[in-house]
Amino acid sequence: MNRLQKEQQISYLKNVVDEAPSLVFIDFSGVNVEEVTKIRDEFRAANCEYKVIKNTLLSKVVKDTRAEVVDKLLFGPIAIAFSREEPSVAARIALKQAKDFKNFTIRGGYIEGKLLDEDGVQSLSKLPSKDELRSTLLATMLAVPQGMLRLMLAAPQRMLMVLDAKKRQMEE
Repeated sequence: MNRLQKEQQISYLKNVVDEAPSLVFIDFSGVNVEEVTKIRDEFRAANCEYKVIKNTLLSKVVKDTRAEVVDKLLFGPIAIAFSREEPSVAARIALKQAKDFKNFTIRGGYIEGKLLDEDGVQSLSKLPSKDELRSTLLATMLAVPQGMLRLMLAAPQRMLMVLDAKKRQMEE
């Protein structure tokens, strides 16, 4: 790797560390090319990125930042998985891939200045997606007006039922 390529890689990694809400660190040693292709396709389908990185370059990028805690995970062959949109998506897919491929193991993760172990990555994967959060918020916001409307309509409806019953009684 020449100097220009290193500078481009460092710039890319700075961008990733700044923009990605979370990172998942993966040990991929022993995974063959066919499996890596399937893994990359799965991440791409979910709008995530899976990149093999050089430990020394990422170490330079995180030095003297709040992401410096990830330095503990930077040994041996390592890849990072991340989504620029949602923190939980990459963790969810990485855990699925770890179950499918025995040599694909999760080393840890990073979110908002905190280092995560494998259990932390598992917890991260269980966070709801943005769409799930939006639908929950919308349902919560609509519940109060709907309840109020039902309450306001209940009395007139009951009165109409009483009048209708009285009408049927008189017709008989």
